[in-house]
Amino acid sequence: MSQGPHTEKPYQKPTGERRGLVIINTGNGKGKTTAALGLLMRAQGRGLRTRLFQFIKHEGAKFGEHRSLAALNIPFEGLGDGFSWTSKDLDNSAGLAQAGWEVAKAAILSQDYDLIVLDEATYPINWGWISLEDVLETLRNRPRNLHVVITGRRAPEALIEYADTVTEMQPVKHAFQAGIPAQRGIEH
Repeated sequence: MSQGPHTEKPYQKPTGERRGLVIINTGNGKGKTTAALGLLMRAQGRGLRTRLFQFIKHEGAKFGEHRSLAALNIPFEGLGDGFSWTSKDLDNSAGLAQAGWEVAKAAILSQDYDLIVLDEATYPINWGWISLEDVLETLRNRPRNLHVVITGRRAPEALIEYADTVTEMQPVKHAFQAGIPAQRGIEH
């Protein structure tokens, strides 16, 4: 049955105060990073100071998002060395994640940004490379108006409990399952 458009506002206006949010995009479906990048662009377009940290992609990566972010003058940093299954040295990968977390943590606590995205941060947290307790403590101590977006599969329950907004992306159908390879500029 079809439902027509709302003729009355379907919700009451919130009465709480505005403050920085912790937003998590998790789940096995596609779109976690893409949604975070869209939010990053929206914030940048409104004059907010933004920064992206990617915990899996490496510093020299030149994916489509990196080219767009550079053109939009949105700062980003690759902190990893690629997919774990392509790593030649997981101890080195863990070290990169730990060093990268220290850079991201300093940015979170710096008061220099309005929105920071920690892309694919759930992976090094779940692998024990980054302390979940340290992440939570850093989020608790961040500047009051700083928004932080965390992406990645299997977000830890404690992180979900702390977050203000959590979206779980779930696959319904994916071209890869039909044997269609990744499409340049669409997904990788």
